[in-house]
Amino acid sequence: WGWRFTEDLIRRNAEHNDCVIFSLEELSLHQQEIERLEHIDKWCRDLKILYLQNNLIGKIENVSKLKKLEYLNLALNNIEKIENLEGCEGLTKLDLTVNFIGELSSVKTLQGNIHLKELFLMGNPCADFDGYRQFVVATLQQLKWLDGKEIERSERIQASQNFPVIEQQIREQEKAYCLKRAKDKEEAQRKLKEEESKGETGRIHTGSDGHWHVDISAPLPSSEESKDYIQAPEIQERQCKGKELDDREDDLEFWNKPCLYTPESRLETLRHMEKQRRDQERLSEKKKKVKPPRMLVTEDGRALNVNEPKLDFTLKDDEKHNQIVLDLAVYRYMDTSLIDVDVQPTYVRVMVKGKPFQLVLPAEVRPDSSFAKRSQTTGHLVVCMPKVGEVIIGCQRTSKPVKSTPDSSREQTSKRSQQMEKLEVDPSKRSIPDVANIVQEKTHMPRRVRPEPKIIPSEEDPDFEDNPEVPPLI
Repeated sequence: WGWRFTEDLIRRNAEHNDCVIFSLEELSLHQQEIERLEHIDKWCRDLKILYLQNNLIGKIENVSKLKKLEYLNLALNNIEKIENLEGCEGLTKLDLTVNFIGELSSVKTLQGNIHLKELFLMGNPCADFDGYRQFVVATLQQLKWLDGKEIERSERIQASQNFPVIEQQIREQEKAYCLKRAKDKEEAQRKLKEEESKGETGRIHTGSDGHWHVDISAPLPSSEESKDYIQAPEIQERQCKGKELDDREDDLEFWNKPCLYTPESRLETLRHMEKQRRDQERLSEKKKKVKPPRMLVTEDGRALNVNEPKLDFTLKDDEKHNQIVLDLAVYRYMDTSLIDVDVQPTYVRVMVKGKPFQLVLPAEVRPDSSFAKRSQTTGHLVVCMPKVGEVIIGCQRTSKPVKSTPDSSREQTSKRSQQMEKLEVDPSKRSIPDVANIVQEKTHMPRRVRPEPKIIPSEEDPDFEDNPEVPPLI
């Protein structure tokens, strides 16, 4: 859940350094629900800036080897004591805002950090002690700023003069706070035990009215639970809604319950939020099980249009090839083994990764002659389905004889005309023409020697005679 300080956590937050952690100089791990500082002094020796605010860290540790560390932000954590910072020789700024530091005398451990210039302790119990600021100013002579306010020379002289008296006051207040803190810890542990016992009995009680409320780790209820999903999904859905209402009431009760602001209460809040998160995940899983299966065919055998994978598609009626073509925009890089095509006379069904795509066809098709293929460029699935009762071959009966006969006759006549043109041409005359012969024929045209043996007049009238006195027709 992100409560541990792991190497993977650091690498995910080291993208600005190409995920290289040994040379990191700045690292931000705020709001990661970290409960303990670990390994940071071994993995990131070159750190200069470290942000750890808004976590659940209860103790300052494993940072003493960060010699180059200049700025450490531990605001909004569960720290109760300043310690283990003596090795941070380059530390210049330390932010401990809004923690649980009650031992103000622990600031003496910072006397060896000679470069420390800024310190933030506001929002801690020790900041409410009488003489708090004077004690810190007199203890840490190297400080320049405390809680964002500059320390003046006169203030430091006065704090040093009154230090013995102030130190005695601080010790007495520390002692009283430590006693109160010990009682708070005992009370928190007692409440925690009570909550755990109530949680166990509550689980058993809620499970008595049905298997829905029993812990999912129990094997027998889970098997019966799966039967209930199949047999009565409506009942399970009502139980699910009832569970949600109960959880909402418990949540409101938790947030409205008054409590002290302590490290234990912060941890309790985190545990409650994590429990809510897990319960929500379980409920969402159960809702998925309650969901009824998708209906593809009605009770009377009528197919429905279904597009569960939500894919784009086109359906074309190819009259030229007498078939229906379905173009389904399947994901380009999806493996073909994840696609299953089923063509029926009145509809086509395609299973894409287990999700059905079903489409009712406008005409009856022949499943045995249908085929499917995928485009190598787009990945689309193309299903070609020939129609029933409409045949392309002319010798068989067709559903549109009137329209098909003129088209075929026209084609035949055009073919015949082309053949006649080819037969009329004499192959011997397809050679290269002789220009000299052509000119001679033009010069000897008045003699009319050539037109005598014409084939066409002789075929029409066998008694035809050529009269030379009649001028030739031009």
